[in-house]
Parts: sequence; C-alpha cells; structure tokens
Amino acid sequence: MDVDTRLLRYFAAVAEEGSLTGAAQRLFVSQPALTKQIRRLEDDLGVRLFTRSRSGMVLTEPGRAFASRVSPLLDGWDEAVRATGRAARVLRLGFLDAGAVGVVPEVITAFRRARPEWRVELRQFDWSDPSAGLARGEVDAAVVRLPFPGQDSFAVQELFAEERGVLLPARHALATRETVDFRELWDEPFVAAGAGTGAWRDHWLGAEDRDDEHPVRVGAVTSRPDEWLGAVAGGNVALAPASAARFYAHPDVVFRPVRGLSPTRVALARPRRRGREQGQGRDAVLDELVRAVARRLSGGP
Repeated sequence: MDVDTRLLRYFAAVAEEGSLTGAAQRLFVSQPALTKQIRRLEDDLGVRLFTRSRSGMVLTEPGRAFASRVSPLLDGWDEAVRATGRAARVLRLGFLDAGAVGVVPEVITAFRRARPEWRVELRQFDWSDPSAGLARGEVDAAVVRLPFPGQDSFAVQELFAEERGVLLPARHALATRETVDFRELWDEPFVAAGAGTGAWRDHWLGAEDRDDEHPVRVGAVTSRPDEWLGAVAGGNVALAPASAARFYAHPDVVFRPVRGLSPTRVALARPRRRGREQGQGRDAVLDELVRAVARRLSGGP
C-alpha cells in the first residue's frame, strides 16, 4: 500500500506531543483536520495506532511498533529531498504576501544573472503557516512577518517596519474616515487566522494594543486572502499592512490607516547552522542570496 508522507508526519507529531492539541499547533493545522488524517492513516493500516482519552493520545502496541520505524523513514526521506535540492542547485525562498517581498523578484533576477548555474524559486504560502515554509523544511529561507510560531528556532534578521491599518466593509460607518482610532474597532468582529498560528494570529487581531476589558471578537477564520477579503465585505473587519491597499482589492472593501496600533515588522528568516557549516558550498550561495535580499528590503543598494 502507498501512504502519503504527510500522514506519517502527522502521526509522528501526535506520537511525540502526546496530544492532538499540541500536534495541531506544531503542524499549523486545525485539530479536527488532524483528527481526520490520523483516522485515515489508521483505516489505511487497518489498526488503531492510539488510545484516546481525556489525558491525551497514547500509542497502542501496534502504534509503538509503527513509531519506531516512522522517524528513521522520515529522516531518510528529508535527507533524500535535501540531496536532490543540492544536486539540482535550487534555492527556495518563501513568503506570505507581496507587500513584504517588495523588490525580491528583482534581486532574484540579478542573482540568476550572476549565478546562472543556480535556480531560485519564490514560493508563496497562506497564513496557516506564518513561517512561510520554514517550519516544514519546504524552503531554504523566508521573508516573514513577526512574530511567528517557532521563531526562536531560526536565525531571524529584522529588515523594516510597516504601518498597519484596517480593512473595512465599504458601507461601514468608519469607511468615510481618513484615519480610524484603534479603540473604535475594539467591539467589531475581526477576521482571524487559525488558532494554531499563535502569536502571529494575536498580532493581526491587535491583541497587544487593546485592554483586558475589550477581548477580541472573532467573526470569521481563514488563511486565504480571497476568503479574507470576502469576510470583510460580509461585515467583519481585518487588520492589514499598509501595502495591502496596493496588492489586495475588492469592490466592497476599503483600507484606512489606524492610530494607536503598533507596526508590523518584516524579517528574513532561515534555519540556524553550526559554525563549521558556515561559508561552505550551497550554504555560501544561500548566504549570498540572503544578503542581497536583506540589502534591498532594508533599503540598501
């Protein structure tokens, strides 16, 4: 039988965390979706891998036997993917939104001219993974917005700050204002990212800029820009970077600057490396690309 490696990663996360909640947060997926995938794997194998209880998820005897083999299998697969990337001379750069990457495509074009033997892929991720592919090892580096889950595990270089504003339904009473005070939004229903995105979700709900007497009202949850705009048009509000006014348009949605709201910070993140690996082969080329991207995004030549 054939098994999707994604199912194996889901199984390994639940086995290591001992709970669906912890594994879902680690994987940036919803708990119901993770539960469904674990059941699918169990159905494919024809055995129960976990005993479910209020205290968590405990491996059954078949589950323990399976777990002992899954980890080496995934490690081998990941190394095979990395080896393929090294042989193909491909560098992958993740990002979440066009406003954050700015001039990166121009940098990549110049890099390709200087390094024609290397291919650079720019990959966009939705908001279910604020690390833009880093957490799952799908990219070599990423342009991210801070904070994001697992941030301390990566080397992070902050590049610039951008003001945040609000997306409002065009018919909203505040839509006629040139600028909105953040306090005026505290009782509005907000569009939110999934709970598994943690501090990133809180940042885009303005949690750090409101008082305890006005908890966030969540009116919709989504990880996709089109659904995000649709939810705003339908009567919710959403915080957004100032660049959203240029890159995301909807006839029934308007963007307005907001007073009393801290800015969003854009950074370049990559996996940490041991000192002996610095400057060698593929990593040296990645360093070159990362430096070029950092210079341009931070306003350098």
